[in-house]
Amino acid sequence: MSAVKALNANAEQMGRAAALFMNINAAKGLHDVMKTNLGPKGTIKMLVDGAGGIRLTKDGNVLLREMQIQNPTAVMIARTAVAQDEVTGDGTTSTVLMIGELMKAAERYLAEGTHPRVLVEGLDVAKKAALEFLDTFKQPVSHVDRETLRMVARTSLRTKLQEKMADQLTDIVTDAVLAVRKEGEPIDLYMVEVMHMRHKLDEDTQLIRGLVMDHGARHPDMPKRVEGEVFILTCNISLEYEKSEVNSGFFYSSAEQREKLVAAEREVTDDRVRKIIELKRKVCDGPDKHLVVINQKGIDPISLDLLAKEGIIGLRRAKKRNMERMQAACGGFAINSVEELVPEALGKAGLVYEHTLGEEKYTFVENVSNPHSVTVLIKGPSDHVIAQIKDAVRDGLRAVKNTIDDQAVVPGAGAFEVACAHHLRTVTRKQLEGRAKLGLEAFAEALLGFPKVLAENSGHDAQEVIIKLQEEIERGNAVGLDVATGEPMDPTTAGVLDNYIVKKQVLQSAPVVASQLLLVDEVIRAGINMRGK
Repeated sequence: MSAVKALNANAEQMGRAAALFMNINAAKGLHDVMKTNLGPKGTIKMLVDGAGGIRLTKDGNVLLREMQIQNPTAVMIARTAVAQDEVTGDGTTSTVLMIGELMKAAERYLAEGTHPRVLVEGLDVAKKAALEFLDTFKQPVSHVDRETLRMVARTSLRTKLQEKMADQLTDIVTDAVLAVRKEGEPIDLYMVEVMHMRHKLDEDTQLIRGLVMDHGARHPDMPKRVEGEVFILTCNISLEYEKSEVNSGFFYSSAEQREKLVAAEREVTDDRVRKIIELKRKVCDGPDKHLVVINQKGIDPISLDLLAKEGIIGLRRAKKRNMERMQAACGGFAINSVEELVPEALGKAGLVYEHTLGEEKYTFVENVSNPHSVTVLIKGPSDHVIAQIKDAVRDGLRAVKNTIDDQAVVPGAGAFEVACAHHLRTVTRKQLEGRAKLGLEAFAEALLGFPKVLAENSGHDAQEVIIKLQEEIERGNAVGLDVATGEPMDPTTAGVLDNYIVKKQVLQSAPVVASQLLLVDEVIRAGINMRGK
């Protein structure tokens, strides 16, 4: 250490005992903050930003992103948990709890004089054994069973929202993913648009089998509602007067010449609009047939007027992502020039209408024949409610997608953790020799932390619950904790199922971070006060 002092007299250092103490305390501190969030009976945290804005959440990912964490070790743990969410969409709280429990269990052995390297070797063996056990414990889902997907979505959503709201969103997120799913192709969750409208109650949140766009028609005379056979034209054509890209000028010697030049310039745009009107007259040969033009570029007032006179709804400056969704929902294809205007390019819908909310306008495209793009329309009385539902919907969609991708689920409610701890202590322990058993014991103890926290959050006695669960496991029953009664129950029968990939990711990442933190024997802050002294 004197070598560091010689290079920088202002360097701060911590010895081995202090460094370990700091790392363990940081992990325990973050663990204590997050543990009350776990499970359907978890509590809600209120985050207040510098400007006094309030955020209410149970989502571990939101908490770790929004909290201003000072301790460098806690920041490292938080980043690991946030990375977990980006990969799998869930499991942030579980990752933090697993790291915290591992550090807590390790602290007891370190206090008795065990070397950190010995513990790390044991943790590594236990991690591999746990991952192998997870592969035998998971339940394969051979075909896409809607009821299984609902169970997984409900389990995920109930940890984020109140029970009634979670149950309502369960069907919404399950049906949304099943709608955008195409056989033999990866699921693109961007085809599920999440829209919000701040009015009514959160129970009014619904799934629109079609598209909702956050803008309306730009002409007062255009129809506000059309139904029957509605043709949808998606295009990327400029229907407005454009200036040339190079410097140019008009040269004329009389007013007539000027008028001719202006008319010729306008004629280019009018000609495009006339071709769209011709197509409308060609395909809309009955009173219940209508045309809607959704353009990625602009439509100027004169063009809008021409479209309105023909009863065509025109929407301009649509988002690129909405153009892709529109094709997935209604069929047809986007055109980039008027030469491509053919009836085959048109998509179809059964109902298009405009909804006005205050100064905002929304356009609904519904009753589409084959919706491979849908919209989750979130409603709520306040921004807090909407933000909470948005975060939950995102996690619910990922949970359903993961189940389809993994083709497997894991019984939840702490069933895997109790069964895995029992497996490590009865089977894996016998294959180990020497002090590495201590690391394995620490890993098994850390796994039991999950059902303990679930029991505490539900108002039950943690020790009593653990003993009951272990007794059932010894009898050969894979049981989890019923948070309502505090008794053991079969999670598969109760419909409490977790994602396989989430469990796997937690088991892979948490022991690695815990091992790295245990092997830190010196913390050097060498960049402090190097200037100006």
